[in-house]
Amino acid sequence: MLSTDPEGAARFRARRRRVAEDDPVGHLDDLRHLSTDVRRSIVQMIDHAQLGHIGGDLSVTDILVTLFGGVLDVDPEHPRRPDRDRFILSKGHCAAALYATLAHSGFFPLSELDTFMAPLSPLNGHPNRRKVPGVETNTGPLGHGFPVGVGCALAAKLSGSSYRTYVVLGDGELQEGSNWEAAMTAAHYSLGSLTAIVDRNRLQQGARTEDTKRLEPLADKWTSFGWETREVDGHDHAQLLSALRPSTTGRPVAVVARTIKGKGVSFIEDRVEWHHKVPDAAQVHAALEELSR
Repeated sequence: MLSTDPEGAARFRARRRRVAEDDPVGHLDDLRHLSTDVRRSIVQMIDHAQLGHIGGDLSVTDILVTLFGGVLDVDPEHPRRPDRDRFILSKGHCAAALYATLAHSGFFPLSELDTFMAPLSPLNGHPNRRKVPGVETNTGPLGHGFPVGVGCALAAKLSGSSYRTYVVLGDGELQEGSNWEAAMTAAHYSLGSLTAIVDRNRLQQGARTEDTKRLEPLADKWTSFGWETREVDGHDHAQLLSALRPSTTGRPVAVVARTIKGKGVSFIEDRVEWHHKVPDAAQVHAALEELSR
């Protein structure tokens, strides 16, 4: 397994102190800068590997940064601490965004990002819990990660543990029936420690979600399944922080985060072909220019 990066872990602790010190302006500024850094890393990783899912990686970045930068009770120096919060990236094909967020949070050195998808690299195309600290479960087959998250939350309730469970799903992934079975189960057992976040970028491989299998009214669906539902701008860190607060009803929480696929790079934004297209050298240069501070 990869080892902790002490300098990155120190930066992680500094960001979390902003929360403890109730410095919302400074903390939001930290999150915005971190999102930019993560997006730049994603572009560089996919360029180096010549593989990846850049559109979804860029759309989910602000969600992951908000979780690791201001919500999750985790420690990069003790990634298997028993009482840690659990985070599952159910849309596991967007592993580059998760790896970049973990590396910038100190779970392992940033230099390891250069090995993304290389032969024998621990940074596989889909997350692997045995190889990467901060990864709770292997994901990739859509519709699997969320049910595992429901199991984590149910285990916490049965054992009287205080940890919380957060799962990020793709919106196209919600066309898998296993997710709605899991949603019913979570509501049935009143798993108030569980939060599901939908990366609602409205695009999936090959088409728009509403042209493939209509999901709207999506928020109403979650509510009808017995969830406390919140809709937010998935690129607004302040809105995300508010939406990711614990349940107020004892029911599980569903956050529908409205996002833009390819967010941050103008020629990638909201373009279906960038689900897993790889930018050429000129496009990489242009993307990094756009993502510069």
